[in-house]
Amino acid sequence: MKKLVIISVATVAVLTFSGCGNSSKEETTKTAVEATKKATEATKEVAAKTTDAVKEGANKAVEATKEAAGAVADKAKEAATKTTDAVKEGANKAKEAASDMANKAKEAVAGGNEHGKAVFAKCVSCHGADGKTKALGKSEVIAGQNAADLEKKIQEYKAGTRNVAGMGMLMKGQVGSLSDDDIKAVAEYISTLK
Repeated sequence: MKKLVIISVATVAVLTFSGCGNSSKEETTKTAVEATKKATEATKEVAAKTTDAVKEGANKAVEATKEAAGAVADKAKEAATKTTDAVKEGANKAKEAASDMANKAKEAVAGGNEHGKAVFAKCVSCHGADGKTKALGKSEVIAGQNAADLEKKIQEYKAGTRNVAGMGMLMKGQVGSLSDDDIKAVAEYISTLK
């Protein structure tokens, strides 16, 4: 910008002084045209440099914006990962706590039914201590079955009306001496086995 002002001042000075001297009009005009050309070239040069500077500044701003956006995206991903991990950890802890509570409840029910546990002692040799053994390799697993269903099945064995896998007579002999209270207690106890 300073060059443009200096060239313009020089052009005016040349024109002014050439009128005072012995030079011809043509020479003055020629000098003025040359000065104008130089001023135009200087203006173009300044404009080009300004344009380049603006482009460079814009490019730097775009790059800085991209870098900032990338950093923000990385931070957001990191935060999302941490949140997901925290939620998973919380869910696992809740699951473990629920499982512990269920086991304690089961133990309380089983432990509170000493009568059923005592009656079940004669069943252990065929059904296993956890009720998960198939008696003589033929019966179903009895652990965890519904208490009402178990009670009904035991009553049917006692009455001689149930015979699953040829076990009817054996089971009748095992449960024949049980009272209704004994059958109810053992059915409840077996239902708590998991």
